[in-house]
Amino acid sequence: MKKSMSKSAENQTFIKYVILLSMNPGKSFNEELIRSHVAYLRDLQSMGKLVMCGPFADVPGGMVIIEAENLEEAKALAERDPFIKSGTENYELRAWEISCEENNHLGMG
Repeated sequence: MKKSMSKSAENQTFIKYVILLSMNPGKSFNEELIRSHVAYLRDLQSMGKLVMCGPFADVPGGMVIIEAENLEEAKALAERDPFIKSGTENYELRAWEISCEENNHLGMG
């Protein structure tokens, strides 16, 4: 028998948080900052929070997709990133609702 979960817990299962990173004008990266960012990504991974990440190939900037309990936790995680803390990059945070077979494409499948 399938374990039942509350509607809000079930909905949260299909929410990921997208951190869109973009460079602040007049700022640039250095090796130390990049290594700090990578160490932070590894910390997220070890906490089970990192889903995927990487720079964009066609435009400046990058994206980090994380798991979080809620928007507040996602914001706190984003703001711990050395790219953000240093003021080198800014970010936009989005709650991304995953459409897949497991949730019958958001109940519309």
